[in-house]
Amino acid sequence: MEIRFDHTTLGQRVLFGAGEAGANIAAALRDLGTSRPLLVGGGHAAGVVDQVSEEFIVAGHIREVVQHVPAERAREAVALAQQVGADLVVAIGGGSATGLAKIVARDTGLPVVAVPTTFSGSEATDIWGMTEDERKTTGTDLRVLPRVVVYDATLTLGLPPDLAVHSGLNALAHAVDSLWASRADPINRAMAGEGMRALVPGLRGLRADPADVRAHEQVLYGTYLSGVALASAGAGMHHKICHVLGGTFNLPHAPTHAVVLPYVAAFNAEADPDSDARIAETLGTPQGAAGLWDLAREVGAPGSLGGIGFTEDDVELAAELATAAIPDSNPAPVSQERITTLLRSALWGDHVCG
Repeated sequence: MEIRFDHTTLGQRVLFGAGEAGANIAAALRDLGTSRPLLVGGGHAAGVVDQVSEEFIVAGHIREVVQHVPAERAREAVALAQQVGADLVVAIGGGSATGLAKIVARDTGLPVVAVPTTFSGSEATDIWGMTEDERKTTGTDLRVLPRVVVYDATLTLGLPPDLAVHSGLNALAHAVDSLWASRADPINRAMAGEGMRALVPGLRGLRADPADVRAHEQVLYGTYLSGVALASAGAGMHHKICHVLGGTFNLPHAPTHAVVLPYVAAFNAEADPDSDARIAETLGTPQGAAGLWDLAREVGAPGSLGGIGFTEDDVELAAELATAAIPDSNPAPVSQERITTLLRSALWGDHVCG
């Protein structure tokens, strides 16, 4: 069979080491020539913030971040960066901190150093998102791709066990969604496959022992690979649905991804049996979609969208908005009726069968 594709790999430095966040951040900032970093987040990594503050003149510090990046907060952050003369942004936190830093980078051109304290994966992509008037807008821009990512498994040890699992399933969603995204190619699929092979046992390890540093490292490794796969393949049906649920209905980001993923995988399974087989092989199950549903139950993910704030009254609007956003390249045909059925199944937590 002939192999032919057009792949772009995004350029990014990754510094990975448990207990080395402070030293690696300092090295990154020195190499980038910064003298006045703006800090975003850091509430769960006070020691790292202190280390940065001791060595560098911190131009400003945005301590409070909000999920889904409200536009008003984003504009305030951009204005602050310009007002204090920052020359770089250091995001220390989860996807909300990284997301806010990305908007600052998009609108000011400042480079970003991302220091994840969850498994959001946003640090590995050039995708930005912002919410205004109950609608979440996303886009891609190379300016928002962090120049350097500093991974330190000791920074994720403080995550509550449930949040750690939800966040890790969000990372798994990056790998799965990249399999059928519009720019998917053999390199994306290879990265997604390796990401899944790290994430699945890593998630099980986190559930068994939330203090297992090696499990945290494995999930961080899988998170990065899955994020890279998504960045080059593009966001598919799963992410478009979750962006609607988060931006319009303010559902919590990671738990929403954890609930929706098996239903989207089941939706696409028959039209894309190769991807379903890849997922199944990773999980050690006969069918990928059913295996994802079982994994979510095994590691303690939320059982339904209804359990995290979604209601029957929300279904029709969510289906309308999601149907309009889902790429035409999705393997299975999309209609508002079919998306309504999917959302109702996720609302009630219906079992995903193989």
